Amino acid sequence: MIDKRVKSIAEAMQGIKDGSTVMFGGFGAVGHPAHLIDGLIEQGAKDLTLVGNNAGSGRVEPLVRLLAAGRVRKIICSFPRSAGSVVFDELHKAGKLELELVPQGTLAERIRAAGAGIPAFYTPTAYGTALAEGKEVREINGRHYLLEHAIRADVALVEAYQADRWGNLTYKLSGRNFNPIMAMAASLTIVQSQHMVELGDIGPEDVHTPGVFVQRVVHVPYGGPASNLATAG
Repeated sequence: MIDKRVKSIAEAMQGIKDGSTVMFGGFGAVGHPAHLIDGLIEQGAKDLTLVGNNAGSGRVEPLVRLLAAGRVRKIICSFPRSAGSVVFDELHKAGKLELELVPQGTLAERIRAAGAGIPAFYTPTAYGTALAEGKEVREINGRHYLLEHAIRADVALVEAYQADRWGNLTYKLSGRNFNPIMAMAASLTIVQSQHMVELGDIGPEDVHTPGVFVQRVVHVPYGGPASNLATAG
């Protein structure tokens, strides 16, 4: 019987190695796997490369506490600085945290490409800027393009709205964001799901991430009862 549910976040985080590349979903706090990042702090892996939309803000968010603990070597993101992003600023200025800045659309496509088995692609985004330094440039039909390489991770940390025991997932509204493409672009996809439903409760056309891309699911209750996808996005 296929059953990808695990009993605890600690069990979900087992086996993550030092030096891993870890993707984390979310657009700000929406669709962000905060409980799994807490679990990663407890699990102890270090020298990590993180891939996500931003670098957090304040000092109490799990992502920020992971950075502050000195466990991250590099972060690949689109928005490293936001209101109150003091920890990133401190670490980066001190030379303790490497940054690879990637335009948001390019970041999403680099992750999606990895999940689709595409090693690299050309994009006009960032041509002629500092972000183009060291990258291959090609002219196509009179326009210049940069070669961008896919980003594949060892681990993806994902938040879902609903999951079943096979690991089929749905996301609610903007909670979808980076989560589906990250689930496809990692060797190990770990999911915190707000609701666990019975096998068959998620209609085939409502599956946003098929279970084939998911290895572990932990139930992190949040919000009201799970509903059908008429109210989920």
